[in-house]
Amino acid sequence: MTQTLSQLENRDAFIERHIGPDAQQQQEMLKTVGADSLNALIGQIVPQDIQLATPPQVGDATTEFAALAELKAIAGRNKRFKSYIGMGYTAVQLPPVIQRNMLENPGWY
Repeated sequence: MTQTLSQLENRDAFIERHIGPDAQQQQEMLKTVGADSLNALIGQIVPQDIQLATPPQVGDATTEFAALAELKAIAGRNKRFKSYIGMGYTAVQLPPVIQRNMLENPGWY
């Protein structure tokens, strides 16, 4: 028996896997954990002192170009400072383990 490519493709399973549960499945899950609604479940799980009373104000939608321009402007306000690591007391005997694991370790830079 020969099957066509369209018969072999099970697109429904892929879509369901990425869309998430439907309303009936959500109600079954909520019933399992003993919550009446998703908001009630969140109220039980998330501590009251970190819950927001009102939705966050995120502003208007913007284009990718405008967002990147704004991020570039913010990044442009950063200041570069000179690293003074290793510029301390030169007459001090530095233990080899500190020199090897800190000052000569490229992971620190």
